[in-house]
Amino acid sequence: QVQLVESGGGLVQAGGSLRLSCVVSGSTFRLNVIGWYRQAPGKQRELVAVMSVAGNTNYADSVRGRFTISRDNAKNTAYLQMNSLQVEDTAVYYCNVDVLSSSWEKMTTADFRSWGQGTQVTVSS
Repeated sequence: QVQLVESGGGLVQAGGSLRLSCVVSGSTFRLNVIGWYRQAPGKQRELVAVMSVAGNTNYADSVRGRFTISRDNAKNTAYLQMNSLQVEDTAVYYCNVDVLSSSWEKMTTADFRSWGQGTQVTVSS
């Protein structure tokens, strides 16, 4: 079973930066599509960034140009560098992984058997 452990969240002022990490076990990480999600209070979980096995990336419009997804296959770890943070970015952030053939559309469904505990990001004005 896939296990995901997110970390790196915290409280930051608007305009600041954070780097989130996600350690993945129980999966062949180097063959996985990775995705970062977030869920704000009272809202549905939304996909914010995806990286393919080949390193291709895609982002939600709300974060494009500010967030960068990356991976270290040797460490089974995914990262989300978040710059120019806005109050609207406040949420619990999660990662997940899918099969090599996955896509942004499929990742959007967030239909996964397991999730990590997430990491809270709070941006103050």
